[in-house]
Amino acid sequence: MFSASTATPGPLEKVFQYIDLHQDEFVQTLKEWVAVESDSVQPVPRLRRELHRMAGLAADRLRGLGARVALVDAGFQQLPDGQTLPIPPILLAELGSDPKKPTVCFYGHVDVQPARQADGWLTDPYTLTEVDGKLYGRGTTDNKGPVLAWINAVSAFKALDEDLPVNVKFLIEGMEEAGSLALEELVRKEKSGFFSSVDCIVISDNLWISRRKPALIYGTRGNSYFTVEVKCRDQDFHSGTFGGILNEPMADLVALLGSLVDESGRILVPGIYERVAPVTEEEKRMYEAIDLDVGEFRSSSQVKRLLFDTKEELLMHLWRYPSLSIHGIEGAFHEPGAKTVIPGRVTGKFSIRLVPHMDMSVVETQVKQHLEYIFSKRNSSNQMTVSMALGLHPWIANISDHQYLAAKRAIKTVFGTEPDMIRDGSTIPIAKTLQDTTQKSVIMLPLGAVDDGEHSQNEKINRWNYIQGSKLFAAFFLEMAKLRSSW
Repeated sequence: MFSASTATPGPLEKVFQYIDLHQDEFVQTLKEWVAVESDSVQPVPRLRRELHRMAGLAADRLRGLGARVALVDAGFQQLPDGQTLPIPPILLAELGSDPKKPTVCFYGHVDVQPARQADGWLTDPYTLTEVDGKLYGRGTTDNKGPVLAWINAVSAFKALDEDLPVNVKFLIEGMEEAGSLALEELVRKEKSGFFSSVDCIVISDNLWISRRKPALIYGTRGNSYFTVEVKCRDQDFHSGTFGGILNEPMADLVALLGSLVDESGRILVPGIYERVAPVTEEEKRMYEAIDLDVGEFRSSSQVKRLLFDTKEELLMHLWRYPSLSIHGIEGAFHEPGAKTVIPGRVTGKFSIRLVPHMDMSVVETQVKQHLEYIFSKRNSSNQMTVSMALGLHPWIANISDHQYLAAKRAIKTVFGTEPDMIRDGSTIPIAKTLQDTTQKSVIMLPLGAVDDGEHSQNEKINRWNYIQGSKLFAAFFLEMAKLRSSW
């Protein structure tokens, strides 16, 4: 933690003191935001109204700081059943326009995943509850807490009448958990407008790899999601009447899915690893420096054994190598009890997490050719159809960019340590969208601890992470301003 070293506190020290003294107010605001059931996943009118209310709360908070705020109409969402629902407005806000200062833009979202106490929450997910310094509630870490931490940092400068070292912009949406509907179109439209003066974009929508040591994230994997359907006919069969005299779709599908990955986790699709970037010596050293106890990681994951024993192998296979996961089968009997049915049509679902340099269209072709070859070897009379249902690109940043240097210095100031330089094995599409569309640098500066449980029951953010994270953003503003003179 930052500590006083002079009789007259400097601007940043005063900001830190203010944040400490007003932390209960900051927690209260987070409580008010968590109380809004801003679930974007379930497409029902009541929840869409909550999303609109959440956008209004965020707008009011920013207007109170003197920001120019626009709530941009995002149109409507067409649902498969024909009904339409309004998409919550996308918030664009600006505070300061001094050409001598750097301009930093924060991207965040105020929508959440569904949550019910009956699903295993120890408390009401929409009532912020503090237990042993942990702030439990849906959206605390993903992503309302980090959004408010950024606002807290700005508000501390404003409350103290201290000059804000940077111009600040906000891009806040309410549909991230449902695919960020309408956001990409808005970003394209505002490339030469809202984003034209931006020097970097900050995303704080992921977690550290440790409970106590901060991290900077410089890469995420992409995702290609596939379906493979095997069809004999639209109706199911009775296994006593038809068992043994036809090619069963489920048997074909199991063979197809089983051909995709081996027992060591290696993807069996020919050519899939050809475009994966080789590991450099510099990268090896970065992995060696990361603070991770493999035994603790395995224990906290509640699995008997992991596929890899060393920290370096484990992290590389989480972050910088592709992985294939099988997710489920539609059309198969899955309820309790014994039902002697042969499904007439089944659909398997699997995905491949992509890493930099992998070409999504090449991967799609490789997967289809592989499954077509395996299916042909079975001489089945069934029909097989392979489709790529979703394709999201990986993202990688240049860790030598100004914003990473500023963030490292800010972390050292607030936490007294160098950050873990990590990647994220999941996919955050907005990072690639923002970087490619605006041609601006993107940084991922997470605040949450590894055990925060985003998307799961009992999601939380530690009070310490929330308050220190507010200080971190304040320090980041100052470090970006210091670096401006060397640009």
